[in-house]
Amino acid sequence: MTQLDARPQVGDTVSGAAPQGGSDGDVRGKGLGKGSVGLVGSAVIGISTVAPVYCLTSTLGSTAGEVGMQMPAIFLAGFLPMLLVAFAYRELNKAMPDCGTSFTWTVKAFGPRIGWMCGWGLVIATIIVLSNLAGVATSYFWLLAGEVTGNDSIAALDDNKLVHIVTCLTLIAAATAISYRGMTATKGVQYALVGLQLAVLALFVAMAFQKASAGTFDTGLDFSWSWMNPFAVESMAAFTAGLSLSIFMYWGWDACLATNEETTGSTKTPGRASLIAMVVLVGSYLATGIAAQMAVGSGGEGLGLANEETSGNVFAALAGPVMGPALGVLLFIAVLASAAASLQTTFIPVARTVLAMSTYEALPPSYAKVHPKFKTPGRATIMAGVATGVFYTVMTLVSENVLTDTIFALGLMICFYYSLTAFACVWYFRKELRTSARDLFFKGVFPILGGVLLASVFFKTLYDAWDPSYGSGSTLPGLDVGNVFVIGVGLLALGLVVMFITERRSPAFFRGEVLTKSTPSLVVQD
Repeated sequence: MTQLDARPQVGDTVSGAAPQGGSDGDVRGKGLGKGSVGLVGSAVIGISTVAPVYCLTSTLGSTAGEVGMQMPAIFLAGFLPMLLVAFAYRELNKAMPDCGTSFTWTVKAFGPRIGWMCGWGLVIATIIVLSNLAGVATSYFWLLAGEVTGNDSIAALDDNKLVHIVTCLTLIAAATAISYRGMTATKGVQYALVGLQLAVLALFVAMAFQKASAGTFDTGLDFSWSWMNPFAVESMAAFTAGLSLSIFMYWGWDACLATNEETTGSTKTPGRASLIAMVVLVGSYLATGIAAQMAVGSGGEGLGLANEETSGNVFAALAGPVMGPALGVLLFIAVLASAAASLQTTFIPVARTVLAMSTYEALPPSYAKVHPKFKTPGRATIMAGVATGVFYTVMTLVSENVLTDTIFALGLMICFYYSLTAFACVWYFRKELRTSARDLFFKGVFPILGGVLLASVFFKTLYDAWDPSYGSGSTLPGLDVGNVFVIGVGLLALGLVVMFITERRSPAFFRGEVLTKSTPSLVVQD
């Protein structure tokens, strides 16, 4: 880990000086390690956090169940708002390369309360993802152990709720410990794990195309360009549900921005890395979705992607039939590697957001401590690990469909804080929108379109989730409301409660005295 440079850095508070890109003298340095991550490393962090193989095995079947053969079109539809919001992130990062990202930027645009809730949305979304990652990693750990030993009883241990929870908590604890030691400690491992999952995914796609051309499975389909038409989805409710799942599959690219204070070229590199990660992801998803749909179809019978018995874990069902017993083990390893790698890197955005919120007195000051040796937000990382373990344990005990319901609820959280960040970009740069066509589109038109699209998905999903049949179709005892609505609204309501408690203990931040709401002076970005 590189030592903290003694010279003033972008984002450090220097007497009489404002950080690069605007008049933001109240943006503070956090003590994180400078220059720890380059362009490739930042892009790898983004891809690793998204965990494409994990996302595909978790949501490929659910998406097909919602939109049928239009699944590839939905992947493209989900990519569009993510790309538009990525431009907002890039422009805001140029002006304020702060590890608090959405929290810091939204406070600067809209004030402390909206900014605090935006930060809460990011933190909660990340904890939900961490819990799902740990759950998938646990399932594939026991599946892989069963495959390697040839013992079905070992694979069946995952069905034992106590064994599953204990294994899951062990993985969370290990990931927390690794993240505590810093990003550079496992940089080589991250490169290897991301490379492994993308290589195995490419092999699966090639073999799925081969099976499709040979007509190996009765449920297979011939490719049709109509699959790329999002308007062919049967209903708006199905379209919104599918889009919510698709948006979840792209979540995590903004981890590139959360490391901005630790990245070389902090004003430009994170934005470029996030766009690279997005291109890799959309290419992987389209290729896999089309190949799988051609090979086994999108129906609910047999190996069809929408089969309710296998849709929650598609690759577990397709590994053997598509790749054969020997190579199928590679797919199990890839899913485990994907989940494990992401489990570690996903701690980055939540820990750094909590660090920033604490630095600006929006959370207790103890979370603002950075480890003197590892240059990481140690206490914030541990808090994220504990919260993840508690959340997953509770959800597993109260719901038999924890993965499905929390993924749908996660879509709500993602749309909530991404849309707020997009709107913050437009408002923050409102005085610059007439300076050039570039500023008009990249700081105004694109972000506002992305924000409106995601806000529309948020409210439509909220409306649809009231129906008890939404998501997994399960409900809590005594409630005639879907679990997805209860989880999503409940977590946002909890955020309001925590915010009001925090305001009583830290009034200065909420009076706007710590991180001030401001608009940048008209400056030319290089």
